[in-house]
Amino acid sequence: MSGVEVAGAVEAAALAAVGSRFRVNGRVAATGLDCVGLVALALRAGGCGVAVPTGYALRGGDPVRVAAWLDRVLVRVDAASPGDVLMLRTGPGQLHFAVRTRRGLVHADATLRRVVERPGPVEAPVLGCWRIGEGNSGEVGPWRH
Repeated sequence: MSGVEVAGAVEAAALAAVGSRFRVNGRVAATGLDCVGLVALALRAGGCGVAVPTGYALRGGDPVRVAAWLDRVLVRVDAASPGDVLMLRTGPGQLHFAVRTRRGLVHADATLRRVVERPGPVEAPVLGCWRIGEGNSGEVGPWRH
């Protein structure tokens, strides 16, 4: 797949998950997803079979360590395009992940208890943006924080 096709596949998979229920550590759209599960599902659709992270808390986590793990798995970019993965700071000590879309972003919303697409600009501080690049095999183990 070309880079445009990969990004389109990632975005399409994230959009297809909209409406799925929110479930902590959820990994399957039919039974529920959290933000990590949503991103993993979308990346798989783009051909990146990354090992899904486990052992993380809902709050806390070191953004530097998580970003270093993402740097080993994906390609960091300066500005997000549709199909890119965003790491956000949604509250004190809280990391959150989403997929950029043409209209906004798709994320697993714990408050609304489902995966949603939020139109418009990203409101939370963006800590980093990544995308699948050439050679992203996803063979790096899950992050620990």
